[in-house]
Amino acid sequence: MKPVIIVVFAAAALAGCGVETASTAATAAALKKQEVEQGKKTMEQARQKIGQAMEQAGQRAQQAGDAAEK
Repeated sequence: MKPVIIVVFAAAALAGCGVETASTAATAAALKKQEVEQGKKTMEQARQKIGQAMEQAGQRAQQAGDAAEK
């Protein structure tokens, strides 16, 4: 009877380790997904700022050209 109890405890301990490993992997995957999403947001914000800066530079060039014609 004692060997059966030992086997049951060993199986339970090993199962617990598997659950912990799976949980850790799931947490790491969730964090990586969050990092990727944040990176995408940061990239989109940078694109918008670059677009705005280019638009402003174009307007300034246009204004400078208009002023030079007068």
